[in-house]
Amino acid sequence: MRKLFLSFAIILATVAVAQSIDRKEVVKRNNPKVNAVDSLGSLSVGNGHFATTVDVTGLQSYPLYYKKGVSLCAQSDWGWHSFPNDKGYTVEETWGERDMGHGRKELYAVQHRDKTTRGYGASEYYRINPHRLNLGAVGIMIKDKKGNQVPITSLTDIDQSLDMWAGVISSNFKALGQPVAVQTVAHPNASALSAKVVTPLFIKGNACIAFSFPYPTEGHVDDASNWEANDRHSTEIISQTVNSALLRRTVDATVYYARITWEGTADLVRTSANQFALQFGAPQGKANKMLDPTIAFTIEYTQSQNEASAGSFDKTLASAADYWKNYWNTGAIVDFSLCTDERAKEVERRVVLSQYLTAVNCQGNTPPQESGLTLNTWYGRPHLEMTWWHTIDFSLFGHEEVLARALDWYNSPQVYDKAREIASRQGFNGVRWMKMTDPWAGESPSNVGSFLIWQQPHYIYFAEEMYRHAVNPCSADAQCQKRKGCSKEVYAVLDKYGKYVDETAQFMADFCTYDSLTKKYNLIGATALQETMTWQYAYNQPFELAYWRYGLIVAQQWRERRGLERVAKWDDIIENLSPLPERDGVYLAGVARVPEDESYRIKTTTDHPAVLAACAMLPQLEVQNAMYRAGTSRETTPLFCYDKMRATYRWVMKNFDFSDMWGWDFGVLAMSAARLGMQEEAVQALVMPVQKNTYLNNGHNFQNERLKIYLPGNGAILESVAMMCAGWEGCPDVKNPGFPQNGKWNVRWEGLHKMQ
Repeated sequence: MRKLFLSFAIILATVAVAQSIDRKEVVKRNNPKVNAVDSLGSLSVGNGHFATTVDVTGLQSYPLYYKKGVSLCAQSDWGWHSFPNDKGYTVEETWGERDMGHGRKELYAVQHRDKTTRGYGASEYYRINPHRLNLGAVGIMIKDKKGNQVPITSLTDIDQSLDMWAGVISSNFKALGQPVAVQTVAHPNASALSAKVVTPLFIKGNACIAFSFPYPTEGHVDDASNWEANDRHSTEIISQTVNSALLRRTVDATVYYARITWEGTADLVRTSANQFALQFGAPQGKANKMLDPTIAFTIEYTQSQNEASAGSFDKTLASAADYWKNYWNTGAIVDFSLCTDERAKEVERRVVLSQYLTAVNCQGNTPPQESGLTLNTWYGRPHLEMTWWHTIDFSLFGHEEVLARALDWYNSPQVYDKAREIASRQGFNGVRWMKMTDPWAGESPSNVGSFLIWQQPHYIYFAEEMYRHAVNPCSADAQCQKRKGCSKEVYAVLDKYGKYVDETAQFMADFCTYDSLTKKYNLIGATALQETMTWQYAYNQPFELAYWRYGLIVAQQWRERRGLERVAKWDDIIENLSPLPERDGVYLAGVARVPEDESYRIKTTTDHPAVLAACAMLPQLEVQNAMYRAGTSRETTPLFCYDKMRATYRWVMKNFDFSDMWGWDFGVLAMSAARLGMQEEAVQALVMPVQKNTYLNNGHNFQNERLKIYLPGNGAILESVAMMCAGWEGCPDVKNPGFPQNGKWNVRWEGLHKMQ
């Protein structure tokens, strides 16, 4: 009888484990809660194209208090601004000639140092412009008897939570001893914020809803809000009804609109040049005790005055709930509840919050900045080297439509033409994807970013991801090389991206230089992913060598899939590209051009551990060789030796300055450890107690006092966990191959895709 009972118990336990994951429970148990004022604790709502970040009041009531924390902005992927170019600077004035070792002078947009020259002014202007706008701030203005706004520190009984399953923030607190309840939500298909505020302070005349509009800043990292320049921009009411008003914003040459609609008895009045208030108004003859102390409103930001897609608060609330339910149910989910390792709960928290934050910030029509739509960093510019960390997580988590949207940006005529123009200007064929750009791929002046190249093969990696999604059930092998037996989806992918894969690879091949003495191709004239390894200091950096080889191998396979001949020069480069530099069985950060001294040691142990990225981010050796061998009998030189890469990993862990790393570097550590069969080290990397690996209560990856949030870190945690769960090409055939196989990591997941 006892044996029968135990057998039955085992069957029940097995059935329980096999059941589908309660996705709603996984999400909701990780909902962030806020019970005290914290400038780093602000929460966001949004849809990937538009986002608004709010304080403990549920709105943007105290922007100055949060200015140096996770600041309170409303940003969109379409809202850009440039300061007037009063001195008539041209892009050409930013260019500087550099001899990068390709046998000619090349023109790059650089930061000129001589402040007396027009070149200096031009490089400063085009480095700052264009930049993202803070479209506006909406707050609850609560005033005391003297008419002064009550300080945020006087608020009590704070109880705020973000329901990620429904995309709504609920905020409760007391001000002047009176309760205030706020619900905040963003429309899923518009640049619109809706809220419902309930408080007797409206009836008492102590509160109103304030709509404030700032002028932009020139800040490198800030809240994009200059509240002291009312004379430099304007806000006009161009139409108004009983329950709505349309405002026109004129900010230098940028014009956009804000449509405000509300329910109930309230009036919109101007309170200053660029501020308006929605004030509660009692119907005539009605006693205060009979009044409903509620104001519900929507503010929608648009590019034209005829746009209007957002509805009432209730409709927005319902639309957002449907949107987020669909988001969580159609992508992947990871459940750590059956894990017994004490670190599992924190890993799950980081994963779920990162899924929410990347969905809010990183699904736009232009590549996101490193701080998404939350605040401005690097002047709000896209950084194309970070698109890998911003988009591959969506691909692995079953939202490849976001990756497709990113590729649509690359393919757009304005962007593609700019990339061709940059390559041609520098004497190369094909297209060149720069590091720090404007929204249309224009080069941003930099003495570091202009020389980075590790973003160049991203397009090929992204296209291969789309092919992998489309190819099922068709196999990615020789049967598809002549476009026979493939599905229409595969045809469409090859047709849509093939041209751009080719031209991206053309530049890569042109960039290589041949050394007749060693009979090897080198990568010179580039600053490395590990930016301490500048182009003047070193060459043949390991990640760039590995990524170049990967990119050309895949580009050749794409040609075969499209029925085209392989390019002979590309094959020659693949076979004869310089191997990863090494010494004493450890791979190096690059070949130093100058004598190796103490400065070399410091440079190799700071910034990004790029040598491990050659293992972490790219397919393993066997897979690369198999890809290359498709359609040819020639073998290739091994990319790296696993034993040497393991030794390199141990060297990095012993010698690197972890405080100098960045948030996504811990993902590099985790993914490389997983590929090298070091599963315990992979988990340790995910939760390493280092400041830049900190994930705040709201899920943001904190870096330092200058850079409060860093979304590439959120992407890295997602990519690492997806890989550790679903595996990678050539991984061991075990459950959760990247996690320790010790019985403590019974991670359940649904919908993840295997990494390349």
